[in-house]
Amino acid sequence: MTLKTIQWLDNAVLAIDQTLLPAELVYDRIETIESMWDAIKRLKIRGAPAIGIAGAFGLYLGVRTLPDAAGMDAFSAALLEKAAYLASSRPTAVNLFWALNRLKEKASVLRAAGRSVAQIKEGLLDESIAILEEDRRMCRAIGEYGFALIAGKKTILTHCNAGGLATSEYGTALAPVYVALERGQTIRVFADETRPLLQGARITAFELSRAGIPVTLICDNMAAVVMAQGKIDAVIVGADRIAANGDTANKIGTYGLALAAHAHGVPFHVAAPASTFDLTLASGAGIPIEERDAAEITCGFGKRTAPSGIEVFNPAFDVTPFRYITSFITDQGVIDPPFSNNFQSRFGLA
Repeated sequence: MTLKTIQWLDNAVLAIDQTLLPAELVYDRIETIESMWDAIKRLKIRGAPAIGIAGAFGLYLGVRTLPDAAGMDAFSAALLEKAAYLASSRPTAVNLFWALNRLKEKASVLRAAGRSVAQIKEGLLDESIAILEEDRRMCRAIGEYGFALIAGKKTILTHCNAGGLATSEYGTALAPVYVALERGQTIRVFADETRPLLQGARITAFELSRAGIPVTLICDNMAAVVMAQGKIDAVIVGADRIAANGDTANKIGTYGLALAAHAHGVPFHVAAPASTFDLTLASGAGIPIEERDAAEITCGFGKRTAPSGIEVFNPAFDVTPFRYITSFITDQGVIDPPFSNNFQSRFGLA
């Protein structure tokens, strides 16, 4: 994966506008918190890890122009206000809240250490860059662990986009495929188109074909058929939030895919970094599910495809129960059932 989804360059964020893919590859220069909020809300930047990185830089952008002379109390209040503003952009992906909380904690530590407002701002930028670099390392580790899990397999099926364009680099679900390519093994990817915004068709197919990886695009409702025909060796998807029992929120359609995989005896793996696990939630029942504009379904990509005024239900995510998940591929290794116990021990919470 050679594309850099999000970068810090010349005192601004440079990020691919994913709403223009695959027709155009355009980098947006983002210099304000408002522009970052808009980029996250409008899916210019998408994918849970990338959203977390964007949120961190967005918070720094929101406070860097505050006057140092305003005082520490005013700065701290503004930091909390701007973090809440960014958190309102998208509610489901826990990485956004994880990154914002990490920056708030960094500011608290620096304030307690007697640092000035200017020094705290510098510390927030350093922390944002650290989150970016850590994501690259985590995705690489996911790729290594995932490759060991699927080595020798010829095909995987994935849903939405959990490749390099959903992270800083490499991706989560697609990271094992890129590692396989580096090692001379070619794994064909079947990519669900992913209604209603076609992230699989527009983004996954784009980045895989660009990398020289064979990809077959299918409609969402064809997944069970290709499994029944024996064309799929494993399913690997990403995640936006994982509860303590293993229930997993991911792009709408993932739950149905897990049911199909279960029915056909196809292993179903979830790939995600530690930052996507929300062990404060006992189950997926507590995961907030974002609902998006009806026009995404009735007027997708500018063309009306449904009657005017029709009632629409448009959740952006669903929750796959843990019992349909074979394993989690994380930056700290592969985690097998029982998930509740193994999450606690793997992440050092036992």
